[in-house]
Amino acid sequence: MTLQGSDAPLNDWVKPSPFQADRPLSALRQLIRKTLVIAEIEVRKLRHDPSDLLLRAVQPALWLLIFGQVFTRIRAIPTGNLRYLDFLAPGILAQSVLFVAIFSAMTIIWERDLGIIHKFLASPTPRVSLVLGKALSAGIRSLVQVAIVYLITSLLGVSLNLNPVALLGVLLIVLLGAACFSLFSLMVACLVKTRERFMGIGQLMTMPLFFASNAIYPIALMPAWLQILSHLNPLTYQVDALRGLMLVNGTSTYSFGLDALVLICAATVLTLICARLYPRVVL
Repeated sequence: MTLQGSDAPLNDWVKPSPFQADRPLSALRQLIRKTLVIAEIEVRKLRHDPSDLLLRAVQPALWLLIFGQVFTRIRAIPTGNLRYLDFLAPGILAQSVLFVAIFSAMTIIWERDLGIIHKFLASPTPRVSLVLGKALSAGIRSLVQVAIVYLITSLLGVSLNLNPVALLGVLLIVLLGAACFSLFSLMVACLVKTRERFMGIGQLMTMPLFFASNAIYPIALMPAWLQILSHLNPLTYQVDALRGLMLVNGTSTYSFGLDALVLICAATVLTLICARLYPRVVL
């Protein structure tokens, strides 16, 4: 088809402009920029209460110094060619990340009471950026737990793999796991109305996620019904990846690629759910 008085096809007259072609990339850049801004705002809160990070270090220290040392001596849990303390170390790192991430969403209840949430929702910031920013900030907070657990385990003689590539893999898995569980707790925070109820539900969530995983014992030791739940638990895949990356003789049951894929898929689904639920915080 051609325009009257011209031999040029109609398609040549309606080509998209460079500005239209650049819109998806521009939208993606804006999404990333706003996500990073929200994450920066959340991380800055640590300046007002840095002691929270130190308090979070107590729990992994107790697990490694007491539980790990005792069960390494009695050899009650078969862990193949690994000492029990070596087997436990990645699980305790994952547990520390889980606890930091689960309770990170409580800040939106404070923000709702102070009216900050209303301002965010009235701004042009996409809901996805608000959700991902908080998830990313939980991952950044969790990086402190990596340093703490590595320090304690090295003092206890755990055979750590300090290869730079392995360390980068550990940081990536920690960020993905923290984002996943932070989004899970954010979904709950969008539905509950009080801090007390959220704290109760948070405690209720952490224990089943932790014990229905391979963090402190192999999946093969579990009853059949618990093994099914363990394979549905994202924490299992986070621990599996960390166990293959952190330890000199560590092995991954499912492979790093599958572990990372499961965490990415879980985080993606939870992001979409949280973006839909986020406005409910103010209701």
